[in-house]
Order: sequence, then structure tokens, then C-alpha cells
Amino acid sequence: MYRHKRLTLTVAALVPLAAACGTEKTGSSSVAEPQPLTGVHWNIDSVTVDGTTKDAPAGAHVTIGKDGKADGNYGCNDFGAQADLEGDRVRLDDVFSTEMACEDAPMAFENTLATTLAGGELTTKVSGDRLTLTTGDGDTVHLTKERPAELYGTKWTVTALGAGGADGVAQSLPEKAEAHLTFDRAAGEVGGSLGCNKVNAKATVGDGHITLGTPATTRMMCDASLMDAEKSLLRLFDSKVDYRLDHRTLTLTSENGETVTAVAGK
Repeated sequence: MYRHKRLTLTVAALVPLAAACGTEKTGSSSVAEPQPLTGVHWNIDSVTVDGTTKDAPAGAHVTIGKDGKADGNYGCNDFGAQADLEGDRVRLDDVFSTEMACEDAPMAFENTLATTLAGGELTTKVSGDRLTLTTGDGDTVHLTKERPAELYGTKWTVTALGAGGADGVAQSLPEKAEAHLTFDRAAGEVGGSLGCNKVNAKATVGDGHITLGTPATTRMMCDASLMDAEKSLLRLFDSKVDYRLDHRTLTLTSENGETVTAVAGK
């Protein structure tokens, strides 16, 4: 279940609030405009701690609004916070996050990222589409500006399944599932992988919903965990599902409230 956990921490923010992270001098007199940081979807690429770099799972990101609200995903769980900026240093207050248990790799990265961000103030540096956050000990978080993804033609990698109802529990896919979907506008179809078997079906996109036809699949047998995830995904087909596209995250919701969360492939 997505339960919100409110923390009374004051930790370093993922990104600063204002479009100011210092200036760059050109020659002896001209000063370039600061790069904007608010309103940007920053994809988290990796974290480097004690000289060791860990790549981020698909979907790890952060966005800071002009109202000072931060939201994003650590690699497993979603989070939100109140962000504050002082010069080129940033902090995060009133942090809250979901409490979804994921596979070992995403959780390991999430723990590393959380520890790095909680280590004190972060110094920010923007260079083009790149953002670097550096702790006082020299550990760094590397981010890249990401543009919104289109529904059609994007490889949507499934990251979580949610049960229906108010008490539904969100679960990550098994680490080896590698489920993904791609919508083809010209063919009016969706195809991809259910984590074990390949799938293809008709897909008619309407205003906020998608009608998925009868799925045609291969018939491989995989580990029980992969087959369980596949069964959950198959329940989306032969029905009309609501969809919500939020920058690079796609959420599909069935008529009985079950959800599938997917992110645009890197």
C-alpha cells in the first residue's frame, strides 16, 4: 500500500528552488544568465559515494516547482518535500515518502541516495542539461534534464503493480521480469513483454482511456514470481483502462482499480 510517511528531518534537497546556482563569467566583464532549475524534470542518473558509482533504476527523478514543492522518485518509492535554497546550497524539509518494498537493486540504490542526500548541504552546479549535487564530503548525485515522453512510440517499462481498492498494496515487479509495453499509433496496437511472454493486442486510445483488445501471447513457462506478475498484467486486456501520463510516467488503471505503473525507458 502506498502509505505516506512524514519525517521531521532537515536534509539536503535534490534540487534547488530558484533559477540561481551562481554565475559563469565570460571574459572579464560579461556574466551568463543562471540556468533554470525549477519546473524541470531532472532524471537521476547515478550516485557516487566514496568513489563508487551506482546507476539509478529507471524512473528515479525529481522536479521542483516554483512554489517550492519537491516531488519525485528515489528509484523505488515516491517522495515529496518542501525545498529551500540559500545561494548555491539547498535543503529539504518535511519529507514524506511511500513505503513500497522493491527488489534488492532498487532498494539498495534508494538507501544510498537517501543517505547521500541526508549528509548535509548540497552544492549545485548546472551545465547545459546536466545537474550535479555535491556533498561536503565530495559525494555526488548526477542528474539530466528530461523532456516529456509521448504515449506512442515510447518503450514503457513496468515498474509496479497495484491492487484495487483503498487498501490496495503496490508491489514492484520481480527483478528479472523486464515487462514493457509500446503503443503503435499507425497500427492501433500495443506490443511488448509481460515479463515472461511476449504480448500483442489492439489498442484504441480515447480521451483519458485506452481500450485494450484480446491479447495474443507466446506460451513460455517461467518462474512462479514472473508468472504471477504476468497474470496481473494480463488482467488489463479485454477491457477499457484509464491512463494518466505524467511527464515520463504512465499509469494504467483497470475498472476494478488495479494499477500498473510504467516509466519511459532510458
